[in-house]
Amino acid sequence: MKLPAYPRTKPSGVEWLGDVPEHWDTRKFSREVMIAEGQVDPEKEPYLSMMLVGPEHVESGTGRLLAKVTAVEQAAQSGKYYCRQGDVVYSKIRPALRKLVIAPEDCLCSADMYPLRARERFQNEFIYWLFLSQSFAAWSVLESDRVAMPKINRDTLNELRMPVPPLAEQRSIAAFLDRETGRVDRLVAKKRELIERLKEKRTALISRTVTRGLPPAAARAAGLPANPPLKPSTLDWLGDIPAHWNIVPLRYAFYNLDHRRIPVAGEDRATVEKIYPYYGASGIIDHVEDYLFDETLILVAEDGANLLSRSTPLAFLATGKYWVNNHAHILKPVEGDIRYWAAVLQTYDYTPLVTGAAQPKLTSDRLGSIRLPMPPPDEQAAIAAYLDEETAKLDALVGKVEEAVERLQEYRTALITAAVTGKIDVREGVAP
Repeated sequence: MKLPAYPRTKPSGVEWLGDVPEHWDTRKFSREVMIAEGQVDPEKEPYLSMMLVGPEHVESGTGRLLAKVTAVEQAAQSGKYYCRQGDVVYSKIRPALRKLVIAPEDCLCSADMYPLRARERFQNEFIYWLFLSQSFAAWSVLESDRVAMPKINRDTLNELRMPVPPLAEQRSIAAFLDRETGRVDRLVAKKRELIERLKEKRTALISRTVTRGLPPAAARAAGLPANPPLKPSTLDWLGDIPAHWNIVPLRYAFYNLDHRRIPVAGEDRATVEKIYPYYGASGIIDHVEDYLFDETLILVAEDGANLLSRSTPLAFLATGKYWVNNHAHILKPVEGDIRYWAAVLQTYDYTPLVTGAAQPKLTSDRLGSIRLPMPPPDEQAAIAAYLDEETAKLDALVGKVEEAVERLQEYRTALITAAVTGKIDVREGVAP
């Protein structure tokens, strides 16, 4: 879309704004917008049953509310701000994330957020789009870096000089951005659906190949039987397998290196993570006291929370120098192709094996009891080579679609920024 610039502009006198349309004003934030003050008790009605918005409930950079959770569901205790429907709820912490949302109903917000309400010459929707712009984000990041914890305090925000178009023009800009970002968001949603389908196809391809063998054409090309007879595996998750394959308990197919820890004395986690990739439970360890290795091994999550939520890869082929804490199992195949074994372990559902309520985990004994399909070594290598080639194709497609999503999101932000700072003229009746 090619939109015209305003015919006449003037210096705004505000560094982060640059030139603005000649008929626009710039004023202090406090003159046009009110930051709500005073807190309410979220343990009392009617606040107890109201939705409580925190930064974690808002998507970064889009202004989209991710979840509606009440104060009672969050066991809220300390004072919260009361927000009216239509208020702009803005996260003052880590402003680079650009987290804000228009309140869809009367609600509460955490003390990490500000309820913003436009005065008579201003419109909430324009505040919303202005705060989503890259120009405002750049200003807010610069200001927040002046304090130890990155945040925008109330006084700093009140002193901000911001653009003030005529009220009707604010409405035009907001309507334009509602419409155009909606189009972008629909395109992004379709591309993300495509990414999910490609990933599902990748998972299905791996699962089918490591449990049934190569497709006929690939098998012939590798000098293997194209349609080998099948036999029952006697395992519910596996079904029938090629008749010449074996079934082997994991404890006989792998060396478990969990107890062969190599301490790294005097190094903190932040330092080591800059040098070596890391695998294991996240957010619970500040220092490195476990295992560093410089060979290709298979890592399987031990932490039950990860296994149940699938928040990290359940099994991972770690090539090169890695470090891992004691919340992951370290496996080395006794024989065969390690790429094949990693693929098998990626397809397995570990959920029924996780035990423990307070701190669920996958124990070494339960991991060792898993029974896995074992083709002959030459067939393992052929399967691994086939999967390397085919998954690389799917990964390349996913990468291209992800690049397209990134470009669309950049365009979305650029469009918002240009509209709210007066770099393009989107008033009604202006021909694109």
